Amino acid sequence: QVQLVESGGGSVQAGGSLRLSCAASGYSYSIHCMAWFRQAPGKEREAVATWNDHSGTSYADSVKGRFTISKDNANNTLYLQMNSLEPADTAMYYCASSSFFSCRYNNWGQGTQVTVSS
Repeated sequence: QVQLVESGGGSVQAGGSLRLSCAASGYSYSIHCMAWFRQAPGKEREAVATWNDHSGTSYADSVKGRFTISKDNANNTLYLQMNSLEPADTAMYYCASSSFFSCRYNNWGQGTQVTVSS
């Protein structure tokens, strides 16, 4: 079992920056894939950025050029650097991991709220 704990959310004005962190513990050595998802009220959950150990990173079109996902293997921590934030980025952000090579996410964090005001 892998435990994921997110931190770093908060409130910021449009144009500002935040960095989210996701600390993995437990069987973290089994992780093949990790990702940041977000869900805004009344909307479906969407993948924002993904990392895996066989094909690298990917981003949703809406955040390309503004968000950067990175992983610190020494500390088993996933980051999401968010720059040029927009009100549309307001959502609950979740960290997820997968012990499957196919990246079927089977572990989720509790979420951290990001609120961007105009």
